[in-house]
Amino acid sequence: MMLVELQPEFEEVLQPLGQHAIEFFLAASLYHAGKISFASAAHIAGLSFEAFNDRLIEHFDQGYRIADQCVLEDIATVDDLKL
Repeated sequence: MMLVELQPEFEEVLQPLGQHAIEFFLAASLYHAGKISFASAAHIAGLSFEAFNDRLIEHFDQGYRIADQCVLEDIATVDDLKL
């Protein structure tokens, strides 16, 4: 088990954001960095899909993100279907 010791400045900032703020922001950071999936991030933050998405929107003005590669693959699939 990894123990984390926060600098006092983090505690001052995170404390008003409520219980489990540390877990949420760590999970959100890993998700935004592309290190874990949305589902994994929601799980380790202890939130449902909807609750995690809502908090992302609240704090980052953006929730669930669709990767550019997925969009490009979908466009290619649609183009292939038109043939």
